[in-house]
Amino acid sequence: MESSYAIEDAGEAMQVDGGGDNAQEVEKANNNREEEKKKEDNGEVEKELDTALVLTRRGGSNNLLGQVVNSEEEAYRLYCDYGHRMGFSVRKGKQNYFSGTKNIRTKDYCCSKEGIRYDELPSEVNTSRPDYRTNCKAMVRFRVDEEGRWKVVRFVPEHNHDLAKPEERHLLRSARSSGKGKSGDAAGTPTTNAGSSRVEEGSGNEKVGSTKRSHYVSVQKMTVIEMGDSESLVGHFKRRANEEGMFYWDVQIDKANRMTNFFWRDGRSRDDYDSFGDVVVLDTSYRTSRYNMICASFLGVNHHWQNVMFGCAFLLDETKASFVWLFKSFLESMGDRPPKSIFTTDQDQAISEAIKEVFPNTSHRLCLWTLQKKALAHLGTLNSSRKFHTLFMRCIQECNSEMEFEETWAKMLRKHNLQDHQWLKSLHKIRHKWSSAFNKDAFDGGIELPQRGESPNNVLNGIADKSASLTEFVLAFEKLVEGWRKNEAEEDYRCHRREPLRAIKHSDILKHAGQIYTHKIYKVFENEFLDGCGATSVEETACGGTLFRFELKMQGRGLKACIVILDTSTLLVSCSCKKFETMGILCSHALKAFSLKNVDRIPERYILKRWTKEAKKGLYKLIDQDESLQQECKEAELAFCYHAMRYAYNLVMKSQWHDESRKLLWDAFETGEDSVEKFIELQKLHAHFLRSEH
Repeated sequence: MESSYAIEDAGEAMQVDGGGDNAQEVEKANNNREEEKKKEDNGEVEKELDTALVLTRRGGSNNLLGQVVNSEEEAYRLYCDYGHRMGFSVRKGKQNYFSGTKNIRTKDYCCSKEGIRYDELPSEVNTSRPDYRTNCKAMVRFRVDEEGRWKVVRFVPEHNHDLAKPEERHLLRSARSSGKGKSGDAAGTPTTNAGSSRVEEGSGNEKVGSTKRSHYVSVQKMTVIEMGDSESLVGHFKRRANEEGMFYWDVQIDKANRMTNFFWRDGRSRDDYDSFGDVVVLDTSYRTSRYNMICASFLGVNHHWQNVMFGCAFLLDETKASFVWLFKSFLESMGDRPPKSIFTTDQDQAISEAIKEVFPNTSHRLCLWTLQKKALAHLGTLNSSRKFHTLFMRCIQECNSEMEFEETWAKMLRKHNLQDHQWLKSLHKIRHKWSSAFNKDAFDGGIELPQRGESPNNVLNGIADKSASLTEFVLAFEKLVEGWRKNEAEEDYRCHRREPLRAIKHSDILKHAGQIYTHKIYKVFENEFLDGCGATSVEETACGGTLFRFELKMQGRGLKACIVILDTSTLLVSCSCKKFETMGILCSHALKAFSLKNVDRIPERYILKRWTKEAKKGLYKLIDQDESLQQECKEAELAFCYHAMRYAYNLVMKSQWHDESRKLLWDAFETGEDSVEKFIELQKLHAHFLRSEH
């Protein structure tokens, strides 16, 4: 480790390995400054000096020891540039002054994770503020000489934490404060343009230079003006497909050879569906102003409990045939993998029949938003009755069994004299589509829980002007989705950079949850854990061997009890509330049982990958050879080709805007190409040898 440091007093007298060449270049540049000052154009001189400084920074080694700059601002920029290349943010450290003056003698800059936050009691201010410091020792120290030159005399490069990935570095705080990510810097940082409409694949961030992006939008507007809506829309889809190999679009043509229905999704939507496509919301509430077409969007929820877009469609009518076509196109675009549950914003019979035909094994549910909207129209003054609303919402979300639902429903009708209410009668007939009591084994990801903070309904409302054409609407749609993906990328970065602040700091199971879950899901888990701590009574019964039964009654829940069965040898647990089956997170009752039996980690089988920080990792794996052999050879080859192309596409999208990641990917491709070619040559030699033997 000694080679990473330079002692301050000896630092100026030593020739430091790795930093000497750069220092000489800077010294040479400084010697020429007087001559350069004679030039008439001072702006040109400054520009040349800035260029030389950048070249000095980027040249060769990442060892900063011995490098020289000319001001405090340049010193800060030098370490910020280095931090951006490596993947960490910078904090200003201590500084010392020449005796009796306010002139800086030495100044430190350190990693933003330097130091440790002192223990503090949780409060409303700090409970949601993550603890991210790791006492990292990485730093740089500058010494200022009598001529005002700032020289690096101490450099500690080692970090005790993970560094930001290339696609995350534009989110580093010091990168933003030093101007990176705004206009495209010399280090290859991607530029952004908030006014753009184009969606990029991969990390979901805005990454194309503003000049190119503005040109793209202007071309689209010209196309909209010069061509009819359907031709313009198809032209837009064709361009997207040419730009993005994984873009998918489909159009339905009627008997008169007219285009009627359209469906599209981009490559990122397919990746999102592979990770989060267990639950889908079909929102058909929005209609375009032109032609009154239905705009049907397919949405889901990601690992941060944020809305995610799987695809969209324009439909000319609401017939069963149109929805069957739509669902088949959607299913084909997603590799013929249907969702576990689908929520719809419309009670239309055509949608229900189409879902039965195309998704026969998918649980069909009505959105709570739809139910509440219908209730406002049919229940009149009952909507303002708190007692009625309490019973009605209990029927929708709080009953743990079908028997409890029927009892609560009957009580609601009896108390408010509603036995003959026609709409409630019709609602009761389809109760399996909206009451949680009938869907305890159907995963829904908590997509409609109010604490999620985002509604999956009506998300397209107001995104385009009333006079917008179809193509203009699609451009506005892409801009909306681009914003969602940017938010997801920022949340990914925050989750990988720091763990959430825990309400109980020394709880092992909460520490484990903070390590694996995203921040949003961790809070859901923590609330369940704390709720479990508040059980007013627990009746434990030994059922023989390692099997135990717990009956729990929670505060504020009346006499209602939940039953937990736990096997302490296998850590298999089940609860009558079935929260894990529907939400994928252990309930307060199961966590209480674990606590009573000193289980201090979440069992692996109860960690749903879709809620973890690594939800999108490992999507692409080599197809099982045994499965391939069961199919026709051609089908197996096609499946492999498609799978491999998606894998490569995803890597290209992630790496394309960073010099370092592009080089890494090319190196991997070239290494892989050499290995494949060697293997093929060996196979040819082997085949030749066998032929000669015969």
